[in-house]
Amino acid sequence: MKQDRKQVQKAKLTRSQIARRWLVFWTLFIGIGAVAGAVMMLYDPSGKAMGMDALLPYFQVLPFADTLFQNYIFSGFALLIVNGVTNLTAAILLLLKKKSGVVLGGVFGITLMLWICIQFVIFPLNFMSTIYFVFGFCQAITGYMVWVFEKQEAFRIDISDYPNIGANSKHLVVFFSRMGYVKKQAYEVANRIGAQVYELKATERTEGTLGFWWCGRFAMHGWAMPIEPLAVDLSVYDRVTICTPIWAFSLAAPVREFCQQAAGKIKAADYVLVHHTKGQYDSVAQEIDRLLGITHSSCVSVCCRKSVFLN
Repeated sequence: MKQDRKQVQKAKLTRSQIARRWLVFWTLFIGIGAVAGAVMMLYDPSGKAMGMDALLPYFQVLPFADTLFQNYIFSGFALLIVNGVTNLTAAILLLLKKKSGVVLGGVFGITLMLWICIQFVIFPLNFMSTIYFVFGFCQAITGYMVWVFEKQEAFRIDISDYPNIGANSKHLVVFFSRMGYVKKQAYEVANRIGAQVYELKATERTEGTLGFWWCGRFAMHGWAMPIEPLAVDLSVYDRVTICTPIWAFSLAAPVREFCQQAAGKIKAADYVLVHHTKGQYDSVAQEIDRLLGITHSSCVSVCCRKSVFLN
């Protein structure tokens, strides 16, 4: 019974929560390791206890080496402050669910990489420096992922904000939306002209990180993705607005499938293309025209980055 409860709880974790847990791990792992290393340096400034006494000559290329780097006292305090206390502080802020913990966790990953870059300059290439550079990179990337995922998950659409939808029975807005961004654009268009709205549903997995990569597979191959059977008669509408995301610089696979099924049934159409770049994607509009067997009257290109519309 307890095991089932844990599995259900694990299944409910969002991408940001999973990434946040990894960021807590990295900050604690690196922070505790830095504190332990600093304590050892201060306990034995000669470095003999850690087998690091042979590395002291390499420090002599640094400024003020005759004062600061004759032993490991200064290095110990520097390690404690730069990588120890900082990461542990970030870990505490993360556990307290503070937004600053996410930013600091990512920044301190970059700080670790910079620290290791100094070691690359003064020390011969070694496994320890290389692996900690990788750890810092992982920490920085994880911090960025948490920041992005939280912004994405905070994105909301309130249907009550669009009271005019459905007033015009001769205009239909069709859309597919994986993250909700295209849905927002579709609802805004429909509300502005009073059109009815129809959402396409894929039968393949499209949600979450795994869904992202699965959708990317379809996009890279230029495949159509199976969708649920259409429950709308397209021929009764004078105009259809198709709202689609751009996947890998091309038409989203579920919309490609819709266009194949809708060929010859749509009288007139216009398009709304939602993406994260500054491109216009005329080639996507041309592909939709080719699939539908018509020429669109207008095409709007909308850039959206991290849940923020830029135009």
